[in-house]
Amino acid sequence: MQTFITRLRVRHYEMDALGHVNNAIYQHYLEQAAIEHSEHLGFSLERYKELGGVFVLRRVEIEYLSSAVAGDTLEIKTWLETMKGTRATRHYEIRKHGEETLLVTAKALWVWVDETMRPRPIPKDFLTAFGAGSPQVTS
Repeated sequence: MQTFITRLRVRHYEMDALGHVNNAIYQHYLEQAAIEHSEHLGFSLERYKELGGVFVLRRVEIEYLSSAVAGDTLEIKTWLETMKGTRATRHYEIRKHGEETLLVTAKALWVWVDETMRPRPIPKDFLTAFGAGSPQVTS
């Protein structure tokens, strides 16, 4: 499946008392990367409304390997392992831009739900868009 990379700059207010990115902030970074990947493939908020649902985060496992600080530019790489039924399993890697050392690895389970928050099969449009094509990169 496609690999997607986005970049973001760490902001000062995301620091914790130890002077590095607060662990809870990394989940925001993961969610933002998933949203940007979806938008890159044409799935805007309006498109989600047309399809009658949204993806919600059901479970996330994050491994913190190293830290980032305010001013660092991070690269968040994400890709889907599986997308079938009501579920999508997405992986993530976070590094400082231009460096090989991993700061964070993560795996998340996303579930497609309708407006009543009931799980529904993922629309075919998503299965097609996320399953085809070559690696995509944005900045």
